[in-house]
Amino acid sequence: MADIYDKINELYDRRMAAQLGGGDERIAKQHQKGKLTARERIELLLDPGTFVELNPFTEHRSSDFGLEKTKYPGDGVVTGYGKVNGRPVYLFSQDFTVFGGALGEMHGEKIAKAMDLAAQNGAPFIGLNDSGGARIQEGVVSLNGYGHVFYRNAIYSGVIPQISVIMGPCAGGAVYSPAITDFVFMVDKTSQMFITGPKVIETVTGEQISSEDLGGSKVHNTISGNAHFRGKSEEEVLSMVRQLLSYLPQNNEEAPLQSAWDESDDYCPDLADAVPYDAIRPYDVRNVISQVVDEGTFFEVQKEFAKNIVIGFARIRGKVVGLVCNQPKFLAGGLDIDSSDKAARFIRFCDSFNIPIITFEDVTGFFPGIKQEHGGIIRHGAKILYAYSEATVPKITVILRKAYGGAYVALNSKSIGADLVFAWPNAEIAVMGPQGAANIIFAREIEQSDHPEETRNKKISEYKEKFANPYVAAARGMVDDVIDPRETRIKIVQALEMLGNKREERPKKKHGNIPL
Repeated sequence: MADIYDKINELYDRRMAAQLGGGDERIAKQHQKGKLTARERIELLLDPGTFVELNPFTEHRSSDFGLEKTKYPGDGVVTGYGKVNGRPVYLFSQDFTVFGGALGEMHGEKIAKAMDLAAQNGAPFIGLNDSGGARIQEGVVSLNGYGHVFYRNAIYSGVIPQISVIMGPCAGGAVYSPAITDFVFMVDKTSQMFITGPKVIETVTGEQISSEDLGGSKVHNTISGNAHFRGKSEEEVLSMVRQLLSYLPQNNEEAPLQSAWDESDDYCPDLADAVPYDAIRPYDVRNVISQVVDEGTFFEVQKEFAKNIVIGFARIRGKVVGLVCNQPKFLAGGLDIDSSDKAARFIRFCDSFNIPIITFEDVTGFFPGIKQEHGGIIRHGAKILYAYSEATVPKITVILRKAYGGAYVALNSKSIGADLVFAWPNAEIAVMGPQGAANIIFAREIEQSDHPEETRNKKISEYKEKFANPYVAAARGMVDDVIDPRETRIKIVQALEMLGNKREERPKKKHGNIPL
């Protein structure tokens, strides 16, 4: 006669079956591809011993195409909660050994349940994606499962941080959820994202391409901008996820955690030489960033995409900030379509999660050209204006060198809501560069001169002296102070302290209509 211990043994047998997923043979194949299993990934991501699984015995209920003969406990996805750096997170991890990670009705329901718990408890949600897309055998109910996930991605956006890690081939519906989330990580060689795979593309258009060249980690980190980070291995990528989480609050009602810092002098003697005095000489803005922020804390986002702008998180005296910086090494730091999208989305994330925004500005303007105009630079550039104007977190701008035209206005100028604008003494704040301005204003005088080039140079110098400096803007209150470059960190520390309790109310509305 059975007793309680028989039932307990049965429980553990069932748990063992659930943990095996598709079985030892398929697990071995996963390892042969250089991929970890769903559960191995969870163990690497979370603090040791903190994972609590939810719904391990869920099974699909489909009977079409012989599916009733093939059931696996958990239905191809592991869900639950645990801790990262001692703080709670919720997550799912798709199991490629079960139906290729394909999402069915119950698979989707498990993910949706975990997302609801994350939102209700104010904790980040992480998706470890390894899926071939919708489970075709289940038909439309699998698409319905995706819909429930997409809906939650959208309504919980700006409420809790959402992170997607692509750890295998993700096709069709499997890529839309990551696209809505805040940050996307990919693994070199083993992860891909595409709406339609290479075979379908070849059938429809005749184009031939490999999976890696179509939607690999390099493509999405450098060309499409669909991903934010990539690593050489799953271990490296999961470590990067842990690092990112250390900069983020748990939800939109909290501020990021304050960390300890080295209480060294905030005076930065080398900053005066970090930016060349000559306005057309390039330099790496990261050299400025590294001197202003706490040592070793800059965590760059989308490093390989739209390199003419640098964004990322850092700490200043232990306080998390978001950085938006022109990069004169690429396109002279000008703003184009991709950099506008990159900056605007990052600004909106920081604003959603109470992270102050610091802008280091050295911009020639919006990038000119037929391709840019026809590609919609007006619409894309307007996103930066919208994002800065909409943001209510502390916003500080430091004009390092050039601030020309509409790009000057767009990059957190006083007129669109900057709390404080500082300028270095060599800053040039004007409608356009001295050369262009002189050529327009004094065109007739230069043309009629006996020595046109000499006259042009003279007029350029006159314009530069009169307008291309920070003092005209400072006299009109558009610059709060002209500062010694070496005191930049001091001024930012003071500003962050002063703005620590900032409150700003906006007109009541359902939501704005950003120019997408």
